[in-house]
Amino acid sequence: MTPGQAPGNGQAGTWRRLFHRDHRAPVIVLAGGVGLFATNTYVTTSLLPSAVAEIGGEKLYAWTMTVFVVSAVISSMLVSRSLERLGGRSSYLLGFGVFAAGTVITAAAPTMPVMLVGRCVQGLAAGLLAGLGFAVLRLVLPEQLWQRAVALMSAMWGVGNLLGPVIGGFFAQIGWWRGAFVFLAVGSVALAVLTLTSLPAAASRGESPGEGVPWLALVLLASAALLVSVASIESSPLLVAVLVVAASGVAAAFVIRERTTSGPRVLPESTYRGRSPLRWIYASIAVLTLASTIETFIPLFGQRLGGMSPLVAGFLGAAISWGWTVGSIASSNVDGDRGKKLVRVAGPLTVSAGLLGYGALQIAAPSGAIQAGWYLALFVSGCGIGMAMAHWLTAGLKVAAQPREAARVSAGMNTAQLIATAFGSALAGLLVALGGPSLLGSARVLSFGYAVIGVVAVGIAVREFTVARRSGPPPAPAVSDVPPIVRRREARRSG
Repeated sequence: MTPGQAPGNGQAGTWRRLFHRDHRAPVIVLAGGVGLFATNTYVTTSLLPSAVAEIGGEKLYAWTMTVFVVSAVISSMLVSRSLERLGGRSSYLLGFGVFAAGTVITAAAPTMPVMLVGRCVQGLAAGLLAGLGFAVLRLVLPEQLWQRAVALMSAMWGVGNLLGPVIGGFFAQIGWWRGAFVFLAVGSVALAVLTLTSLPAAASRGESPGEGVPWLALVLLASAALLVSVASIESSPLLVAVLVVAASGVAAAFVIRERTTSGPRVLPESTYRGRSPLRWIYASIAVLTLASTIETFIPLFGQRLGGMSPLVAGFLGAAISWGWTVGSIASSNVDGDRGKKLVRVAGPLTVSAGLLGYGALQIAAPSGAIQAGWYLALFVSGCGIGMAMAHWLTAGLKVAAQPREAARVSAGMNTAQLIATAFGSALAGLLVALGGPSLLGSARVLSFGYAVIGVVAVGIAVREFTVARRSGPPPAPAVSDVPPIVRRREARRSG
């Protein structure tokens, strides 16, 4: 019997077992951290116009997302250090506590600059919480439940995309937009209380002291994210192109620094060395995340081209996230190496097919049937992202057997997603500008341009399969690597 595997259970585990009383509380904490991040993102978007009408600062409107993303990128790269020094429980308590503090600042903000301070604090906590989920997963669940748990955490983005506009829209409608942030702060405190009784106090007892913080790498990546975020709010196509090129140069400097340094790194050393599949896993996660950022402009197209109301257009924008949720959960049933490889190729192909369909349906004065086709095409594209992403994230968790290295691998997956989100927003804006001045032309260029991303993801998947075949399967984890909390729970169940 494999360490950490309960007798009589299938290798892949079941949803029922994931929510068994032995696992339910930690699973809620892990999923809740990601859900808090996602819900906060969409809550802010939906109520920001009401906030600006009261406190002013319209010129700083777009920066509410800029400071949030940049600070989240920084904190996401500190996940492994936090686990090494504080452990899983304290790291989560820190994340929920800081998030609550930032949310209170945002709720009480009398001016836009104060709100930006609150958003920065929120971002620091959100990046930590999103990354902790994939890292602490190994410490509280047996391996055969990882794929289900990853699918659940991935699906929380779809949940956030549904709840965020509803919560933000409700409080904005009743004239108390600050109440939405109070609601999120209360939710953060509730998750912190649950954390006290459900997570282990130490993540890696007995490990060697953590390495120093790679501050130069942090500055380079944060600068790249900031440049891309600025590019996404500029109207001049030339200036956008210059900023994206500059951001790419800074990102290249980050890679060079990571490859050549003998000091601490943001990503595991194996990302840049030998035949490790890790670089391809990170690349696939980033490219699939990049494809999802097309949803930034979907509500705009729905309102301007389809004549939809803001609410209906918002639901259209959520189609990708809902498809992501369905794809993640449905593909978690796929087991076996062959099946997983097929899913990793079929997923991005589905993404491209959906986006090609969406682009082909962009016509002037679309009928109701055409608009329904928009939703279906975007939903299909989201399913492709979800079905492939769930398996790439699981593959990343299995690359490293040692807990300390696994924590760094997990943090890198979250960092790749955040960086891709920042770059994707700029890329979407650039394609929209290139397709102008007609909004119909912008919609087509954006859709067809993003369809190419799926083809790129297929190429990365094929390349990773080649590397994996040459390198052979990863070594099985030693009994000592199975987290004690998992061994105790499985012993109780089998005894």
